[in-house]
Amino acid sequence: MANKWSQDDLAKETDSSRIMIGKYERGDNSLSIEVIVKLARAFKVSIDYLLGEGLNANYDKETIKRLDDLESLPEEEKQRIFHYMDLVIRDYKAKKAYSK
Repeated sequence: MANKWSQDDLAKETDSSRIMIGKYERGDNSLSIEVIVKLARAFKVSIDYLLGEGLNANYDKETIKRLDDLESLPEEEKQRIFHYMDLVIRDYKAKKAYSK
């Protein structure tokens, strides 16, 4: 993606502000689904490309809907869900490791 756009240019293309673009670049703010779609359109690439080569290709419609719903939650609720997910994943990996 060699567009050589300034933060102002990208902000205009994505209906965002230069300050928010800077926060996204630094990783201070997470990108919403809406912003990802706007970035994909601005750069003329697929969402899969932006997310890392086909990452969404493995998600079914139900999973994508849940991710969209998750995006709309307050940050505190997201963190509770992420914490629970981490616990489930850790337990699954531990069970898998011990079953070998």
